[in-house]
Amino acid sequence: MKRKITLINIALITIAAIATVLSAYNIVPISANVLIILRWLALAGLIYYAILKKNLTTSILISMLVGTEIGYDFPALGTGLHFLRQIFLQMIKTVIAPLLFATLVTGIAGHSDLKQVGRMGWKSLLYFEVVTTFALLIGLLFANWFKPGEGIIPPATLNATLPKVNEQTWQDIVTHSFPENIAKSIYHGEVLQIVVFSVLFGISLALLPTVKKEKFVHGVELLAEVMFKLTKIIMLFAPIGVGAAIAETVGHMGIDVLKNLALLLATLYCALIVFILIVFVPVALIAKIPVLKFAKAIVEPVSIAFSTTSSEAALPKAMEKMEKFGVPRQIVSFVMPTGYSFNLDGSTLYLALATVFVAQATGTEMSLGQQFTMVLLLMLTSKGVAGIPRATLVILLGAIANFGMPEWPVLLIMGIDELMDMARTSVNVTGNCLATAVIARWEGELDDQKMHSSDLLLDEPVVTETEA
Repeated sequence: MKRKITLINIALITIAAIATVLSAYNIVPISANVLIILRWLALAGLIYYAILKKNLTTSILISMLVGTEIGYDFPALGTGLHFLRQIFLQMIKTVIAPLLFATLVTGIAGHSDLKQVGRMGWKSLLYFEVVTTFALLIGLLFANWFKPGEGIIPPATLNATLPKVNEQTWQDIVTHSFPENIAKSIYHGEVLQIVVFSVLFGISLALLPTVKKEKFVHGVELLAEVMFKLTKIIMLFAPIGVGAAIAETVGHMGIDVLKNLALLLATLYCALIVFILIVFVPVALIAKIPVLKFAKAIVEPVSIAFSTTSSEAALPKAMEKMEKFGVPRQIVSFVMPTGYSFNLDGSTLYLALATVFVAQATGTEMSLGQQFTMVLLLMLTSKGVAGIPRATLVILLGAIANFGMPEWPVLLIMGIDELMDMARTSVNVTGNCLATAVIARWEGELDDQKMHSSDLLLDEPVVTETEA
C-alpha cells in the first residue's frame, strides 16, 4: 500500500513540476487555477503519506511544504496563521525552565561528582570559544570576499523601525548572566540565568548529606521524566506550528523575497555551508562520531529550528535525540543548555558578516585590526540570545553603535532577516548537538554501541496494517 502511495506521489509531483515549468517559461499556457489544483493534489498525496508513516520528521518536512504553498497561494490566510506558530512556541517555552532545572540538578547532584562538573565546564567553554572563533573568522572572510554591501544606494524612505539598544559594557554583560530573581528569569526566558541558578542549586544539593539529598534528587528526576513526556505531547502539534510558521513567512514576505538582497543571503548560506564542512565535519571525525548517523539523529530538532527561527523551540527534542544517540543525560543536560548561551555558531558567523556588510554599504573603512576588535566584541555580546527569534538584530545594532556607523543598512537586512535566521538558528542547534557528543567523547562516556545503532533507535514505529 505504502509503495503504491509513493509511486502516486512521485507522479503527482512530477506532473505539478512540469506544468509549473511549462507555464513559467510560456511554453504551454496553463491557467493559475489549474496549477494550484495540481500542486495541492501533489501535497494531498504527501499529507496522506505522512499520516500513514506516522513519523514526526516526515510530518514536519511535509508541513513545511504545505505551509509554503498556503503562504504562496493564499497570503492573507498564511499571515493569519501566525497564532498557531505562537501557540507552539508558547507551549515549548513552558517546558524549557523546568526541563533545564530538572536535568541540570539531576546531572550534578545525582552523581555527586563535582570534579566532573568542573571538568565539563572548562572543556565545554574551551570548545565553544574555539568553534565560535572559527565561525566569526569565516564570517569575516566571506564578507570581505563577496563584498555584499558594496554599491548599495540608500533608499529614500525605509518603512521599518529598529529596536532600541542601550549601550552595554562587558561588566553589564557579565552581571546580566546572574539572576536576581529566578521567577523573573523564567518569565523572560533568560536561558543563561536559569542555567547559572540550576548549576549552583545542583552543587548545593550535592553538598547535603546523602539521605536528605536522595529524597530531593528522586523528585527532580521524576520532574525531568514528566517534562520529557510533556515534550512528546507538545511535539504532536509541531507539524501544525511549523507549517504555520512557514505560511506566515511566505504570506507576509512573498515567495520572491529571495530576490531581495540576494547576494547577502547567498553569502550567508555559503559561509554556513563552508563552516559546517571545514569545522563541524572534521570535529565529528576527530571525535569518531559517524557523520551520517549524527545528521539523521538531529533532523527533527534542526527542522523545528529552521522553521520557527527559535533555538529554544528545538531544545527539548534536541536533548532527547542526543540522549538516544548515546550521550549520557548528565552531559546532555549540562552541555546543551550552556551551549545555548555560549555556542551560537550560526549567529556569531552572521553577526561578523552583517557588521562588515553595514560598513561596506555605508562606505565605512574597517581595517583588519578593527575587524578583529569587532570579533572580540561580538564574542562577548552574542552570548545569551538563544531562543529569541531575530535577537541578533539587537546585537548587530549594538556592534554598529560601537563603531559609529549609520543604521539604515540594518533596515534593509530586516527584509530578509527571517530567511537568514532560519539558516543560522539551524546551525546553532546543530553545533550544540555536536558539542554534547564531543564532550561525551572527551569525557570517555559516549556510548558507541548505542550511537552506532541510533538510526534504528531513532526511527519511530510505523503502522504495519496498511503495508499489505
